Amino acid sequence: MPLQIGFDNEKYLGEQTAAIMERVTRFDNKLYLEFGGKLLFDYHASRVLPGFDPNVKMRLLQKLRDKSEVVLCIYAGDIERKKVRADFGITYDSDALKLIDDLRDWGIGVVGVVITRYENQPTATIFKKKLERRNIQVYTHPFTKGYPTDVDTIVSDEGYGANEYIQTTKPIVVVTGPGPNSGKLATCLSQIYHEHRRGNHAGYAKFETFPIWNLPLKHPVNIAYEAATADIKDFNMIDSFHLEAYNEKSVNYNRDVEAFPVLRRIIEKITGEHSFYKSPTDMGVNRAGFGIVNDEAVRVAAIQEIIRRYFRYACEYAIGFTDKETVQRVELLLEDLDAKTEDRIVVKHAREAALEAEKSGKGNEGIFCGAAIELPSGTIVTGKNSPLMHSASALVLNAVKQLANIPDTMHLLPPNIMESISHFKKDVLRGKMVSLDLEETLIALSISATMNPAAQMAVEKLKELSGCEVHMTHIPTPGDEAGLRKLGVNLTSDPDFATKHLFGR
Repeated sequence: MPLQIGFDNEKYLGEQTAAIMERVTRFDNKLYLEFGGKLLFDYHASRVLPGFDPNVKMRLLQKLRDKSEVVLCIYAGDIERKKVRADFGITYDSDALKLIDDLRDWGIGVVGVVITRYENQPTATIFKKKLERRNIQVYTHPFTKGYPTDVDTIVSDEGYGANEYIQTTKPIVVVTGPGPNSGKLATCLSQIYHEHRRGNHAGYAKFETFPIWNLPLKHPVNIAYEAATADIKDFNMIDSFHLEAYNEKSVNYNRDVEAFPVLRRIIEKITGEHSFYKSPTDMGVNRAGFGIVNDEAVRVAAIQEIIRRYFRYACEYAIGFTDKETVQRVELLLEDLDAKTEDRIVVKHAREAALEAEKSGKGNEGIFCGAAIELPSGTIVTGKNSPLMHSASALVLNAVKQLANIPDTMHLLPPNIMESISHFKKDVLRGKMVSLDLEETLIALSISATMNPAAQMAVEKLKELSGCEVHMTHIPTPGDEAGLRKLGVNLTSDPDFATKHLFGR
């Protein structure tokens, strides 16, 4: 069905900007602002809050760019483990490089990169050298001695004092980084420690989006945050400190609530005065709830996101990237909402397409794959695999035919092009699998477009697939996944493999 808008970006921008500037004035115009979540391309937010601009935070920073600068944190362990950002399919260190480029494109400079919990890990050291040779200032911070309970050691020359001081010049220092646990909070507190030693009354606040403090604890938008962080076992809870201080219910998450007493003690130890923060909710700057203009639309969208997360974790479990407990946590969240995976409309249609492939006997290696997409109009289109083409390839070709009103019987890829590619893959590259994955199909389609007007029309329609919902009955191959990611679809798949081979061919 057509997307219903549930979020007003302009209202949110106005509210959030005013709240940040009010916070800056409390700290003599020096605020270290930890950015929770993704600074750029926040697709989780755009999926659960329909209408949310995934780059609205950057629009806010652009408005404040004369007053702000950015420090980027990355945990050395994430570099060493080659942790991957799922929506882009790139490692966290590559994501950090991409973020620096993206910030520059928006006209915002990065004053430095901090490698946190650095212990001379080999891969992290290589990353450090790579940045330095591109004239980017790099700082390394070891694990903070005494953390998390020995406040006297933490706030001393042995603790935060052992960290390099990051030179900054503007009132707002945005501290961000790829993924959770990147060391953003520790970097903020370390800087506040150094600022106070220099006689500067700097402060801390957290730019938050999720969970949304003024929505109910069990609101689907907040539950979607729990699903998104099921792998690190975050969960939402009522902020007991806020309830006690103001007799007002607000929602926060376990790590912030658990860390608050120590965090407040650290800030008070650094500043030598009582903190005006009475709760972790106070520390956050989060006006996202005030941008919601259609509660029903965001509820529906959030439930769909929880279903997507279930499929993602189920596939990661099959591949070996996560544990069974993570999958079960999201299963329980779906049960609590009385939702099931089949509530994602494309799931049923993809599975039916796989059954059709099996009945026709035209699968590949005895495996029959189906795929389905929901177009912006609400029309469902399906595709299935064959000896010549992956199901993702058939799906995309069928979808653009539908959008361009091209008859189903008309070939977008002439047989001679298909035969030439198959010969190239099998006889020249000596591959075992000759069927075309989606990346190969898109290249073939672009070649066909030079001599086939119908193919040219189809190519122009590819842009309309962005944001569409797609489900596949099998885990996509690298070529299929890369192609679908470039098209910008919201992809899920059943946790089954598309080939019997353990090693890709």
